[in-house]
Amino acid sequence: MAFFGLEQPQLETPMRRAMDAARATLRKVAFFSCFINLLMLISSIYMLQVYDRVLASRSGHTLLYLTLFAGGCLVTLALLEIVRSRLLVRMGARFDAQLSERVFSRTLAHGRSGQSLRDLDQLRTFLTGPQTLSLLDAPWTPIYVALVYLLHPWLGHVALLGGVVLLGLGFWNERYTKVPLAEAGKQIATGTQFAEISARNAEAVMAMGMLPGLTGLWRKRHSLGIGLQGMASDRAGNVAAIAKAVRLFLQIAILGVGAWLVIRQETTGGVMIAASIIMGRGLAPVEASIGGWRGFLVAREAYQRLVKAFGAELDPPESMSLPKPLGALVFDNVSAAPPNGRKLTVQNLSFALEPGTCLGITGPSAAGKTTLARLAVGVWRPSAGVVRLDGANIADWRREDVGPHIGYLPQDIELFPGTVAENIARFGEVDPQKVVEAAQLAGAHQVILELPQGYDSVIGPGGTNLSGGQRQRIGLARAFFGKPALVVLDEPTSNLDAEGEASVRQAMDELRTQGRTLIVIAHRPALLGGTDQLMVVVHGQIANLGPTSEVMPLITRRVVARPEQAAQDVIGGSNG
Repeated sequence: MAFFGLEQPQLETPMRRAMDAARATLRKVAFFSCFINLLMLISSIYMLQVYDRVLASRSGHTLLYLTLFAGGCLVTLALLEIVRSRLLVRMGARFDAQLSERVFSRTLAHGRSGQSLRDLDQLRTFLTGPQTLSLLDAPWTPIYVALVYLLHPWLGHVALLGGVVLLGLGFWNERYTKVPLAEAGKQIATGTQFAEISARNAEAVMAMGMLPGLTGLWRKRHSLGIGLQGMASDRAGNVAAIAKAVRLFLQIAILGVGAWLVIRQETTGGVMIAASIIMGRGLAPVEASIGGWRGFLVAREAYQRLVKAFGAELDPPESMSLPKPLGALVFDNVSAAPPNGRKLTVQNLSFALEPGTCLGITGPSAAGKTTLARLAVGVWRPSAGVVRLDGANIADWRREDVGPHIGYLPQDIELFPGTVAENIARFGEVDPQKVVEAAQLAGAHQVILELPQGYDSVIGPGGTNLSGGQRQRIGLARAFFGKPALVVLDEPTSNLDAEGEASVRQAMDELRTQGRTLIVIAHRPALLGGTDQLMVVVHGQIANLGPTSEVMPLITRRVVARPEQAAQDVIGGSNG
């Protein structure tokens, strides 16, 4: 955005459209600022006329008419100020509406921290705040100085010198505070992200006494950021104090020069007072800009981070809605790495599943099983190859269209603040019948009824008021909600007892008989024994794939003692 002296995204992106709309509104605000700044001259004009005309002529009628005229101008000024303020407020609301939902969705989609949302709020606050008005009024400073010159050249010299000095202080302030403030923002953002990660693992932190060590690490980053921020604030405060003293001295100087000119009979007392008022008004935006320069720098840093994170993201292409999927899944020579990662975690995977097929996946840790699950549901995109659902590239499906037909239980189950029913219904329309059916299918119905308010029980942040087993059962119910065509379960029984495991086996059988496609990742042979096909993944590649009855004996020989060796045994078997 040119307003920040930064390059805008060149593509027609949502970020650019929002900035263009904001810039269009700022032009309107600047238009009203023209009339506001003209009307701000009314007090000096009134003072000049009173001193030089009314007092000299002692005319009461002239004083009355001048006062009525000045009052009317001030009413108009107030109305224009209201319009200008409302334009900024509505610009901020529109700016937020254009970007906040997109930033929120991209934050979730890419696993980013909440820094982008905070940046958006900082930028919106700045654009609608007094600093923006000061920056828009600052271009009028030369016009006010020119008006002072019209009153008398010597008075103009004082005003011009004052403007140059304040402008120099402004540039000094920018150079003096830019570096520490930018580094402070980075350090505080890093500390905030570290705190968010630590909070998600609060139980492990408290259980193993990690709090002092983590607190020390966070304090180191946070204190460095606060120290740099304090340094920048101190420097900005020093410059602002100097600027204020300079402006007050200029008021004294212009009155002193004006009095000297009156003594020499080169001007009048009214001109002296009017010049003082005009110069004060002309230099006020410059002084205010210096005082609010820290806010400008913070907003500029926030804008720069937003452009870096989202500035190049285009609107998703319009695609035709596809029919409801049946669940036919194909991996066609798929290789993939984690987002922003370089090392491939799966390589050259090829297999196909027909609707109603249940595939079990096992293998040693870090073999690529979870990557495969994320590729199957479309949350990660392959580096090479294609994942197809019902013949269509799953990446081409609109998520709002395909999402309701996919059930997914990740290893790390995250529930969201809201009721149990809302979580199961995926925060869409809560259909009580479908919610209960999903809970019953997951074996969670009785567990939910035992909660204080049953399905209306409110889940705390991260599900901290629930046990691991309760979270897993509710997560399973969410995956089963609506009996989706494709269900992917990553370690679905890790927190369940034997009864819970039996419920999952029963749910798998029921979904399979209804023609649903299932992928189940697990280490327990008892759960994998209920699948149609079994895949062993080692080092991101398929070591073995075939009917479960044929592959299972190969992995049960030594899987308890040495899982890695068991996988190597399978490699020596027949490859599917």
